[in-house]
Amino acid sequence: MVKAFLASTNQHKVEEISGLVSPELLTLLTPDKKLDVIEDGQDFHENALKKAKAYFDCFGSPSLSDDSGIVVEALPDELGIYSARFGQKELTSQKNGGQKLTSQWQNELLLTKLQGVTARNAYYICVICLYLSDEEIFFFEGRLHGEIADEASGDGGFGYDPLFIPTGQSSSLATLSEWKSKNSHRAKACKQMESFLQGHKKDLDI
Repeated sequence: MVKAFLASTNQHKVEEISGLVSPELLTLLTPDKKLDVIEDGQDFHENALKKAKAYFDCFGSPSLSDDSGIVVEALPDELGIYSARFGQKELTSQKNGGQKLTSQWQNELLLTKLQGVTARNAYYICVICLYLSDEEIFFFEGRLHGEIADEASGDGGFGYDPLFIPTGQSSSLATLSEWKSKNSHRAKACKQMESFLQGHKKDLDI
């Protein structure tokens, strides 16, 4: 079994990832402090690595991090690794002192930017970095493809879920909580990691 610190103090994320990987293969530990890691990598892999290495160096123990976001093909340079900060420039330029960068505000901005756009393909991506040592660093990637709807719907999930309709589904991810738990980008990345851990079970008794 691998015991690793999650590069986050978000207990919800600990529970989510723990529920996606067999406890016989992975135990996630919650760090007693959050590290301020500058996520200035060029892609999801670099950011996941930066976070995992920072926690490994701090706690001297295996660590696990994930970096996630949404890629909208019509706006190739605006979301992706910047998904959580999408709209920050617009918000700052408005100089609206009371306005905050909320998910609702970001969703409304995304719809505004996609007005008149017919090609609305998008995908969620999650990259997990399992940092066992400086010589043993493993990455696992999951993607969930779909498209951006014309309007928001549903009150489940978070982020861009109310706008994202997965391929093969007729409603937004915000209405598909049970389906999402098994088919999300993070679930797919965790499934890859679980298969890896199962295949290397004898070699990874940490």
